Amino acid sequence: METPFRFGLGRVRDLRAHDEAQAKEAFAASLSLRVRGQAVLRAAEARLQDARAAAPGGHGAQITGAALVCRQAWVDRLQRSRDDAAARLTGLDVQLQRSRETLTDASRAREVLDQLEARQREAHRLEAERRQGAELDEMALRAYARRAAA
Repeated sequence: METPFRFGLGRVRDLRAHDEAQAKEAFAASLSLRVRGQAVLRAAEARLQDARAAAPGGHGAQITGAALVCRQAWVDRLQRSRDDAAARLTGLDVQLQRSRETLTDASRAREVLDQLEARQREAHRLEAERRQGAELDEMALRAYARRAAA
């Protein structure tokens, strides 16, 4: 009877696969946050562009100094908002890169154990074939010896 293959590091491999799955989830969450951050930045840039393009006052209307100061304060506030969104996006890029590296490391750790399991499985298969061949040779020798004795 052939003994079934048993990988001694199966539980470790399962833990590594679990770590990889968690790293995938963290990467997906980071990617989602980055996409949202891009959308926020685009919206802030659009609001800033609209504010800069808007004519101060109406057509032919007189503009007071206070209105110009208010408009400039509004544009400055939108510029700060845009700069904050850009800074947040940079932070999200860093976070995304870290989660990508974590996922890569977790995948490599699992793949190492997968390769080890594959090599051990192949060695087990070859050893089983060798034993089976030896048993068949032994049966053939016994059958030959019986025929020769008869």
